[in-house]
Amino acid sequence: MAKKHYSLIIVPHHKGQPKKISLTEKRVKILVGVLSCLFILLTVFLVDYFTMNVTRQKYKALSDENLRQKETIVQYKLAVNSLRKDIDNFEEYAKKINVWAGLKSPEVLRELGVGGGGRGEGQQANISNPTIDPGLKKAESISQKAQGIDKNLDTLARFFEDKSYRMATTPSIWPTIGWQTSSFGRRKDPFTGEDEFHYGIDVAASHGSPVFATADGTVLKIKTEKIGGNVVIINHGGGVTSVYCHLSKFNVKEGQKVKRKDVLGYVGQTGKAIGPHVHYEVRKNGRAVNPYNYILEEE
Repeated sequence: MAKKHYSLIIVPHHKGQPKKISLTEKRVKILVGVLSCLFILLTVFLVDYFTMNVTRQKYKALSDENLRQKETIVQYKLAVNSLRKDIDNFEEYAKKINVWAGLKSPEVLRELGVGGGGRGEGQQANISNPTIDPGLKKAESISQKAQGIDKNLDTLARFFEDKSYRMATTPSIWPTIGWQTSSFGRRKDPFTGEDEFHYGIDVAASHGSPVFATADGTVLKIKTEKIGGNVVIINHGGGVTSVYCHLSKFNVKEGQKVKRKDVLGYVGQTGKAIGPHVHYEVRKNGRAVNPYNYILEEE
């Protein structure tokens, strides 16, 4: 039986002989099969390409969103750290106010508003989830500390409502405009190098700078001594006195009433002193306490 053939005749538009291509039925079927496979492959490729293109666009959008979230998280962490620093500074300031008011000692005020100790047997406690983000834990800690400070300041506000006299007579400012060169506590003696206890703070300033009364009071004593040089002692009442040493000259007399920021004298180098400065002490019932705990001004 003769094989079936299919002929394709190509007739050119310009002058020339027509071309005839003859294909058997088998070859036509193979050609159709090949073209069908190519069509299917092309269709799959196009579908995959457009699908991947949509996926890439979604991935890019997610990547951009992730980048924005990371930037937001970085800003959030910086803001939390800044807030933590502000809260710590505020807490330190609140401690000073407490000491200034005589409510609590600095040792008791290490953590304002934070309790401790057991609550008794058989009581349940909320245990923090370890999977909570550390930044969230820090934010919760800051919130708790802020609440504690807020409660403490409420107590202080009530305390100070009728304490204007006590506020006026409590040392609360720097004795002169300068910079602190030696703090309260143990140190090396600048002359002998031996270990000693320093009962006040030293504030260096230019020779002749004014020395101020740090609170209202009465000039208890004016004297000149070997160690302190020219010394002024102010009685603020309530067992509180303040001492100012190494003055170049006096500007007040014994028994004189003074107000906070009145000029008591001028910075000098009298007595045992390496350079011009004020040795400043605060005494409570005759016992030296750290003057820095009473100073509310920034350096």
